[in-house]
Amino acid sequence: MKKIVTFFMTAVMFLFPSLNVSRIKPEPDKWKTNYTYIFVHGLSGWGSYDVLNHVLPYWGMLGGDLMKNLNKRGFLCRSASVDPNGSAWDRACELYAQLTGTRVDYGKAHSENNGHARFGRDYSRKPLVDAWSAKDKLNLLGHSFGGVTVRLLAQLMADGSAEERAATPQSELSPLFAGGKADWIYSITTLAAPTNGTTAYGFGDPEKLPDHDCAAYDMYIDNALAINKTLHERKCTYYFAIPCSTTVRAEDGTYVPDKEITERRMLETAAWMGKTTGVTPGGFVVDEKWLDNDGSVNTISAGAPFGSPSVPLNRDAIRPGVWNVAPTVRGDHMALIGDLFKSRDVRPMYADWMEMINCL
Repeated sequence: MKKIVTFFMTAVMFLFPSLNVSRIKPEPDKWKTNYTYIFVHGLSGWGSYDVLNHVLPYWGMLGGDLMKNLNKRGFLCRSASVDPNGSAWDRACELYAQLTGTRVDYGKAHSENNGHARFGRDYSRKPLVDAWSAKDKLNLLGHSFGGVTVRLLAQLMADGSAEERAATPQSELSPLFAGGKADWIYSITTLAAPTNGTTAYGFGDPEKLPDHDCAAYDMYIDNALAINKTLHERKCTYYFAIPCSTTVRAEDGTYVPDKEITERRMLETAAWMGKTTGVTPGGFVVDEKWLDNDGSVNTISAGAPFGSPSVPLNRDAIRPGVWNVAPTVRGDHMALIGDLFKSRDVRPMYADWMEMINCL
């Protein structure tokens, strides 16, 4: 087993040329900021609070612990552990508690509406960061459903929740639901995120799911688009999106997975998504532009939220309040966390990415 692991860790890695990785050695003398980076995993994922992370780091996989490597390079990085299958709301509340060293408060109104306990784990003994404020800002990165999680957290930090304020006595209200903290977040990066939903769940009616307070419910296209309507860009925050694509266009117009870069467990889903179009229960038309995918998320969905201001990433003209969409990375849904059997060394890419953000 040790020989197998060593093989994967020392195999030839991809260096993400589509992101124009030219600088892999940090240059702190050019940095204008060095705010902490918070990494949030996706569906069925894990983070630093989970035992599995010590055996197989979610961020880096067999290529090595990305957090440790980036910290050695001078960046301040932490990985969160939120509910692997929880809703964007529940995950945002858990992330907030980890960042503030408090007990998880899912909100009085939300918990009553969804039939679960209002309070969760207490992180007062082991918060993710020492300080978080308008002075000590954070950079948030979310892979897959983690992208929706960090965007919702940012929205709650900015505007809070009118529903929770109406249902909760002031003395019991979580500061998260009070709002007024938009400037606590410096940047947001979504990584292969189902920002506009995914066809991986087909075109069934999500209202028929027994549980609506879960990730699956939020990732149906109609529901993802509904969430997007509640989230707004802020002039004090930089926004980035990195899509992935593991498929190629076939002669018949469908898209098929490239087996050389696609994890085996994603081949079937990638092929199905690559030939599936239709209309959602809410009337949204999924056409041929949705066929290209990474095995879990449609490439078109992993860009900016539909209707939001966006531009292709230009490192010489990055502006806050606008989505800066990076060139599509050739790789499957796990490519940006290091893949597994198609192992990649993602450390140079993230060092370069953080160098870019620190120099803004």
